Amino acid sequence: MNFENRRQLAITEFTDFLQTPLETILQEHHNTHASTAALALFHEVAATVPAYKTFLAQQAINPDEYQNFEDFQKLPLLTKENYLQRHSLADLCRHGQLESCDMIAVSSGSTGKPTFWPRFFTDELHIATRFEQIFHDSFHADTKSTLAVICFTLGTWVVGMYTTNCCRILATKGYPITVITPGNNKEEILRVVQELGSHFQQVVLLGYPPFLKDVIDTGITRGVEWQQYQIKLVMAGEVFSEEWRSLVGERIKAQNPCYDSAALYGTADAGILGNETPLSICIRRFLANHPEAARTLFRESRLPTLLQYDPISRFFEVNDGNLLFSGDNGIPLIRYNIMDSGGLISYDAMIQFLAEWGFDPVAVLSENTRGIRPFPFVYVFGRSNFTVSYFGANIYPENVTVGLEQPVIREWVTGKFVLQVQEDADRNRFLSVVVELAPLVEASEEKRIAIASSILSQLKRLNTEFANYVPTEYQMPVVALAPIGDPEYFPVGVKHRYTRK
Repeated sequence: MNFENRRQLAITEFTDFLQTPLETILQEHHNTHASTAALALFHEVAATVPAYKTFLAQQAINPDEYQNFEDFQKLPLLTKENYLQRHSLADLCRHGQLESCDMIAVSSGSTGKPTFWPRFFTDELHIATRFEQIFHDSFHADTKSTLAVICFTLGTWVVGMYTTNCCRILATKGYPITVITPGNNKEEILRVVQELGSHFQQVVLLGYPPFLKDVIDTGITRGVEWQQYQIKLVMAGEVFSEEWRSLVGERIKAQNPCYDSAALYGTADAGILGNETPLSICIRRFLANHPEAARTLFRESRLPTLLQYDPISRFFEVNDGNLLFSGDNGIPLIRYNIMDSGGLISYDAMIQFLAEWGFDPVAVLSENTRGIRPFPFVYVFGRSNFTVSYFGANIYPENVTVGLEQPVIREWVTGKFVLQVQEDADRNRFLSVVVELAPLVEASEEKRIAIASSILSQLKRLNTEFANYVPTEYQMPVVALAPIGDPEYFPVGVKHRYTRK
């Protein structure tokens, strides 16, 4: 893509976004056959992306022979291992031109080695529509002056800059939104809210759920009267309970949990894949109070994040319990296995299922018709590759293993551990690591502190997301020492799992 073509693409797509109301965009997408659009994207990517051309050739696949959705579903899955890590960054972009993108974000893997994710300005317009749904449908930000406070980590990591850009795009479209970017600096967040919040009809805090709760709790201890700012929350990176939503809502004196907060399902790989809506929140709160219905619907005894998605923007499939998506981006992806476990439910199937349980969410929300849109649902349990998410950072067992392999400490432990994120009585999250002691080694406070410090040191060294996303006061893991063969965490004869959700 040369300079002039890139300029014209930006002008055309941005003008179209600015001039097209949200209602029109979503209606057009609802009326478009999603599988046909996914097939068209496949052919376009197969023709223009060198890495995908090579990938298909290695599989002896002729794109011309794939002409319907049944063919599309036979295409091999993409993963980081079989695709992204085997090709140069340029070859993963259209026409092998990395310079066709204008921004690169970073996510870090288990060894701390960064993965780069290039994108162009127009890629953000699809994602800005997800933010527009929340700001328009949930927060009525088209009619209320709004201060958007970006509390995500800023820098090369994807979410902070992406969120900032999308909010500014909405402001350009005409929404009375003003953006400020304190990042995850708690003191600065509290300062800007107290000094600027009263100039606006509402304040939206955008950040990781446990961090936002920490900001809110700290503010309460300092006498911040959150209710005067009409606080709204946009969250990403964590699964949280409806009890958590209610608790935080009470502390900011929020009036309507279905309209005062919304979670995003986002990844560095492709931006925002789906978003909570007032409808999805209403449904999830019903399911939280009716666990038997939830178990019947999701076939698990844990409550996933429940969102709606636009299949024209991100086309979902399910394969062996894992979510696949196809979507356009700086690195376009076809049938990409993101390693998140979950599933899909059509709008009609969801409404029918709830009717069988005597619940009509549309009727419950009838006083406010915004946020009731007939898009399909995606539910997400989280990563299926044994990571845990903590303040939006993916924490990998491999990071903890290195901490246990340090001199002296390795003499005390077997190497087995259980990593999980837990909540205390006040619903503050902490990183828990239960470590199995070696035979004849007795637990002591000295050992526990030394092990926790070693794990922390390696987490900060190996995992840049952990070091930058997690506030310092929440970084130290809470280590518990268990004897070898402990029946709860390390039962003998059972394949060990290093993480618990």
